[in-house]
Amino acid sequence: MRLTQITHHDLDGYGAATLVAAYAEPARVVHVPRYGDVGPVVDDELKRLGKAKAAEMVLITDLGIEEPTIAFLRRFAAMNRKREPEAPHRLVVLDHHTSSIDQMRRQGLEPKPAPENPRLSRFDLGDPAVTVLVDEGSSATRMVDTHRALFATREPDPARAEDLALLVASVDALDLWRKDDPRFPGGFALDEIFWDNVGTLVPVGHPDHDPFVARLLLEATAKLRAGATPAELERAVPAIRGAIVDDLMRDAPDDDPALTTRQRMARALARSDALFHALSDGTLLSFALDAGTFQRVSDLVMASGRARRLVNVQRAGTLSFRSIDGTALDGARLFRGGGHQDAAGGKLPSGTAFSLSDAVAQVEPVLNPPKSATADSPFAALRNWKG
Repeated sequence: MRLTQITHHDLDGYGAATLVAAYAEPARVVHVPRYGDVGPVVDDELKRLGKAKAAEMVLITDLGIEEPTIAFLRRFAAMNRKREPEAPHRLVVLDHHTSSIDQMRRQGLEPKPAPENPRLSRFDLGDPAVTVLVDEGSSATRMVDTHRALFATREPDPARAEDLALLVASVDALDLWRKDDPRFPGGFALDEIFWDNVGTLVPVGHPDHDPFVARLLLEATAKLRAGATPAELERAVPAIRGAIVDDLMRDAPDDDPALTTRQRMARALARSDALFHALSDGTLLSFALDAGTFQRVSDLVMASGRARRLVNVQRAGTLSFRSIDGTALDGARLFRGGGHQDAAGGKLPSGTAFSLSDAVAQVEPVLNPPKSATADSPFAALRNWKG
């Protein structure tokens, strides 16, 4: 069954994704930075599932359950009632926010306590294919481990078992702010490593993004397990990151180990089809690239002749244009921005973007507004002619 995971864009959300990848093989992982962005994400997912013939599973982790999510749960169950009885989609929600219980109650959904765990609440949506669990005493990463039977299709690599266990314990200690837990300092160090690296080399949405972050977290956890202090771990991160890039670039025809890690990854990203969406005017749009990486990637893309203009959209809604024909500033001006002829920036009208497709949906109509029907008329040229 095809698995899509929708998870929070923080250490616990990525810890949950790392555990899921150890027990299954997700087809997609969607990272949501703010709870306010959950509504559009699940709406898109519901539209996609409504067209899917084969049964699929959606796993939502570490995203506080608010009104848009509750509406999605009910619409998901309603959609399932229209499907063939033997092929329902499955939905699993693993959350740990007390506010989620409050929100569910406001919508008339009462928690059912679990006898085996007094802090675990279950919610009945009237569909056996929908499982909603809220555990106030556990991180989402630990919930994924505890409830893996709901989605698991394989056993994890035995060589990683101890690292996975320590990752769960460390994220759990940090996310629940248990400062007296001996794993808390390690969890704090992992959190710093996560934020320093999650967006710098491989952008969100790229096929290599989640494997890159998962391996970084597990390699860092292995160092903790071997007795490294947080300071020693911090100093070891560049070598860990470099080793991961060595593996990613092993068969790359244009790799140069003499370059910096960022420069090496920029070469791989510049030739990646998954990174870009081509707009109707030929501009290539990327999403969530680190500013420094975007500069290097855009230089390589334009030098190759693949595009004359690129735009990168950040989650916060900022846009960066680069060009070799003086049109970067023209694009930026359409988004209340400015800068140089070939390097300029602006801001999305909505203020934020949550995915590549969302960024495309916001940028395309502004950068390339659709022509009116009258503009295509053969009589349009005569409209202002006075003879």
